[in-house]
Amino acid sequence: MILSLLKSSLGRLRIVAFLEGVSLLLLLGIAMPLKYMAGLPEAVRIVGMAHGVLFVLYVLLVVQVAIERSWSWKKAILSILASIVPFGTFYADAKWFKE
Repeated sequence: MILSLLKSSLGRLRIVAFLEGVSLLLLLGIAMPLKYMAGLPEAVRIVGMAHGVLFVLYVLLVVQVAIERSWSWKKAILSILASIVPFGTFYADAKWFKE
């Protein structure tokens, strides 16, 4: 299943969207509380770095797929905005990223 997704840019976008969504939830739900409630800033440093890399990769893949598949500006921008809302990338995958 995962190997078949890696063969297309849309499949790669779906994988990165999932990972980016999970990283945002980990950042907001675990790392931030650990930083502010338990005094462990390392959690945000580690998860934040991973989330940042995945966010940039997600945006680049959205742009690539939008160009390849001639998405409307609205769909491309909404796909990018979905990455800043918790659970947004999961919604985008279910609504817009299916073949």
